[in-house]
Amino acid sequence: MDLRTIGCVELNSIALGMHTADEMVKAAEVKLVLARPTCPGRYLIMVAGDTGAVKSSVETGLEIGGEMIIDWFVLPNVHSAVIPALNGTGLRASIDALGVIETFTTASCILAADAAAKAGQVDLLEIRFAAGLAGKSFVTMTGDVGSVRSSVTAGVEGVGDSGPVYSHVVIPSPSSDLKAHLL
Repeated sequence: MDLRTIGCVELNSIALGMHTADEMVKAAEVKLVLARPTCPGRYLIMVAGDTGAVKSSVETGLEIGGEMIIDWFVLPNVHSAVIPALNGTGLRASIDALGVIETFTTASCILAADAAAKAGQVDLLEIRFAAGLAGKSFVTMTGDVGSVRSSVTAGVEGVGDSGPVYSHVVIPSPSSDLKAHLL
């Protein structure tokens, strides 16, 4: 099974989210990467597999979730840095310029992170989602100033019609105090 395509469904109901996750896995040959509640009372589902299977699984999720769907996507050829950043294992020893994109949904943040990673020579540090953030999510990245600027711009544009971008910033030379709180 090719796991380079991921699909995500974000709902406004925990109970319906669990049901949706179960039906998504039963609908197609996909791997359930993530299925858990997030703040504020949302439920996030992520599947991976072949593109056709992921599309079929997400379509089932959209049918089951109905009016409770907040956001969703199917992302073929996900950048290899996205999954480690979701797990918080994308951290690196040094931070040059720092880029941050903050979104209203987890799905839109993952889209932003993927577009940013594909646009420039940046390292994704972390994709933090929903827990303790009132449903918002953010991605942090580092690299040289020019790469971070172009990646943040591409990440903001990469959200497309998904949940809106709340804020974004590039810090050319973050203080050592701030860096210590990122690593």
